[in-house]
Amino acid sequence: MIDSLEGRFILAFIALLEEKSFSRAADRLGYVQSTVTTHIQQLEKISGQKLFHRYPRGIELTEAGKVFSKYAYQYVHFSQSLKESMNELDQPCGTIRIRTQESFFLTRMLPFVQEYTRNSPSVNLRIEQGSHQDILKGVLDYELDFGIVPQNPNRHEILFYPIMEETIVFAASEDVSRKVRNTGVQILNDELFISSGTSCLYHTTAVDVLKDAGIMVKDALELPSLEMIKQYVSCGKGYALVPEIAINNELKIGTLKILPFNSKMSFSHGLIVHKNRELSFTAKSFQSEFLCFFNRYMS
Repeated sequence: MIDSLEGRFILAFIALLEEKSFSRAADRLGYVQSTVTTHIQQLEKISGQKLFHRYPRGIELTEAGKVFSKYAYQYVHFSQSLKESMNELDQPCGTIRIRTQESFFLTRMLPFVQEYTRNSPSVNLRIEQGSHQDILKGVLDYELDFGIVPQNPNRHEILFYPIMEETIVFAASEDVSRKVRNTGVQILNDELFISSGTSCLYHTTAVDVLKDAGIMVKDALELPSLEMIKQYVSCGKGYALVPEIAINNELKIGTLKILPFNSKMSFSHGLIVHKNRELSFTAKSFQSEFLCFFNRYMS
């Protein structure tokens, strides 16, 4: 198979995978659409497998395509690392792909990004938002250089570098908080629980803590962003589990209150990377600066 593979076929595969459209993939690569179609057909012929399902609304990976994607990303990563090594770089350059939870980026990561981009202007940081499982899958599939997760995934394929402890709290409006103070946390059985979705670690953690307190989550609302969750909760519409630092301003002005639960809850955030991923010069530099920054940040 390797004798027949060409890099442009792999790049067409990744562009189609990420853009979900032959026309958008062609625009991204500077090709006409028929060229992308031909490259994918060549890949399918070489692999002997159908790689994409074609639907009127777009494309989806087949099972064979999902397997192929892991190796496609490794190919691109290898090519980038080789180019950097051959050029004997004095300065980091190229692209670093990272995925993190929205709340961590908004509350903790922005100062690092500002410092890093100022010191390494030739590096393109591609930062994506995702749930704990999205992040882990991206690293396992070699799609990402790094992930930032709220707890150690304890996978033998993953290296985990702890960076900080994060206190998390149940937050609600003054009205809901008053009900809890007057009646007890059992009143939450009748309140709406709000989260980023059932795949979010904050959601699953909250459900477990509430269950231990005798509270069953019977009605939950999924919202796509931390800001929407805070705004919705501050209107007296239920309660949510959030990083304490994310609601500091709301606590100061009184639009949100911390609900009284006995046990202190926290996550141990960390940087993850695939154990078998050969880090480029730029990736090694990024990892070192990232860990040093948070070591200073937490000192």
